[in-house]
Amino acid sequence: MRDSENDVRRRVREGDREAFAQLYEDFARAVYNHALRLTGDWSTAEEIMSDTFLAAWRTRTRVHEDGGSLLPWLLGIATHKADNARRAQRRRRLFLARQPQPPAQEDFAPRTMGRIDDARRLLAVHAALGRLRRQEQEVLALCVWSGLDSRQTAEALGIAVGPVRSRLSRARKKLARFAEEDREPPTARGEMTRAAAIAALPVREELT
Repeated sequence: MRDSENDVRRRVREGDREAFAQLYEDFARAVYNHALRLTGDWSTAEEIMSDTFLAAWRTRTRVHEDGGSLLPWLLGIATHKADNARRAQRRRRLFLARQPQPPAQEDFAPRTMGRIDDARRLLAVHAALGRLRRQEQEVLALCVWSGLDSRQTAEALGIAVGPVRSRLSRARKKLARFAEEDREPPTARGEMTRAAAIAALPVREELT
């Protein structure tokens, strides 16, 4: 029988490695997915996932013994790590833009083409998300994709519930406007366009 959430909190707070291992098993994938949606980069998301659990271990004494799932706490840490990573990515892109471009080398292996298609879809969705303000991106990612409710999202971000709901509302309205403005015909190769990426975002009608 699995431990209650309060018992898990107590054990994590006390530094119980078995409890922390269970925490990783339960939520590593959710943390990784959240980081991937915010950064649009697989390797960066893996680093953020590792950094999140390392930071969680180091700050475990801050966990309150009473409360629900520890997922909001972990996603809050991951959101902060992703924000730092995105700033680092921007600096890296600026640096690379000043460097001479290497000669292109094409590889038509099927598995390589599959990775390219996956990367294009991810970039398309990330480009759509990137048109929102950072705070709107974070709330949308937490509420919609990670499945947190308004209270849990507020806990993850360290803000009140009201701003969560207002940011989500603004994000939804902007996405709807972007989708209308960017209507594009399907590409010949069936690639996902920016408008299609925006329209595909699974925004819920209501949150608890």
